Amino acid sequence: MSAAPAAPRPASAEALDTAGGEKTGALDLLLVPPRARTGWRLLPARIGALCTVELQKLRHDRAELYTRAVQPALWLLIFGETFTRIKAIPTGGIPYIDYLAPGIIAQSAMFIAIFYGIMIIWERDSGILTKLLVTPTPRSALITGKAFAAGVKALIQAVVVIVIAALLGVALTWNPLRLLGVAVAVILGSAFFSCLSMTIAGIVLTRDRLMGIGQAITMPLFFGSSALYPVSIMPGWLQAVSKANPLSYQVDALRGLLLGTPSHLALDYGVLLLAAALGILAASSLLGRLAR
Repeated sequence: MSAAPAAPRPASAEALDTAGGEKTGALDLLLVPPRARTGWRLLPARIGALCTVELQKLRHDRAELYTRAVQPALWLLIFGETFTRIKAIPTGGIPYIDYLAPGIIAQSAMFIAIFYGIMIIWERDSGILTKLLVTPTPRSALITGKAFAAGVKALIQAVVVIVIAALLGVALTWNPLRLLGVAVAVILGSAFFSCLSMTIAGIVLTRDRLMGIGQAITMPLFFGSSALYPVSIMPGWLQAVSKANPLSYQVDALRGLLLGTPSHLALDYGVLLLAAALGILAASSLLGRLAR
């Protein structure tokens, strides 16, 4: 009596690979799961994924971009046009509305980012934050993804302000490299202010308190910078505040890139990069307290 035929051996991924053909490639993912990202590749992948998730929210609330464009337009139309006629603020020989435009770009970006902590409190209240924290995603990646999503939102707002300024006759540069530098400055500044907001959220823990503190610090940050007037005409104590204010360095970079005025780009980018890194570190350290 002949022996029963042996059961066919399961083909390994290597065997299928040697057999070649399109069928091998199709079955390979079924037999062998894709290799997970590890080490240095994990953090950028998680940051990119979280940033993409944040930006997808714009598809459901595009009206926010239009409504936020009203305030910068009013600043340029009313404040800029009026003070251009008065000529009361020394601007180094350029029209005041030209001098004001980079400051309004920085202001509109800050106003978007400074209330970003409200979103993370909402995610805490709805249970989303707790689910994110139990994943292998590092807390720094979570904060960085949200920070740079705020930067991209602010960049969209900056494009709107630049278009309005161009329509008003502001002499802006259209050099692609300079515009790329503008984008980097806007993103870094917005990343810092969004991290500042999330840090405050980790301290106060409630939306009402965060709204109150956010409203209390936005105007001092704005008026305590070089957005509206040169640092040289400020009183001494306000000059000290301006030198410690990251918004001043963002405005200086934007003004130098867009208008070609004298600036300190290396110092400006260095301060913005350091401020963003410290903001991410502070917000990450308080994220666990926010989720309790």
